[in-house]
Amino acid sequence: MTPDEPPADGPALDAVFRHPTRLTVAAYLSACDEAEFGTVRDYCQVSDSVLSKAASGLEAAGYLGIRKGAVGRRFRTWLALTPTGHDALARHLAALQDIASAARSAGARARGGTAPPASPSPGS
Repeated sequence: MTPDEPPADGPALDAVFRHPTRLTVAAYLSACDEAEFGTVRDYCQVSDSVLSKAASGLEAAGYLGIRKGAVGRRFRTWLALTPTGHDALARHLAALQDIASAARSAGARARGGTAPPASPSPGS
């Protein structure tokens, strides 16, 4: 492997977040304790069924908690990122940052310049 090639084993991306809706849901929920299903659905601009499927996938991975209850006479569903989900999202975003930084560096070397300063990774 040369310095311009990505590692053979690839970056530590989390397969659970390959679906853009799952990534968007996790990112949204990472900034709050929990959110009502309809609020998350509206933010993600998806249908109930798409969000439900994404939430089920995140829940199966242990990244999402789903709580159901009633407010008055109306049933509601709340979604919350678990501590495991927070950690997995942080690792996934750091891996994406590593990919972007390595690509920028390789591109700069290829054109004979120096790489632009790297952006700080999440959580640093």
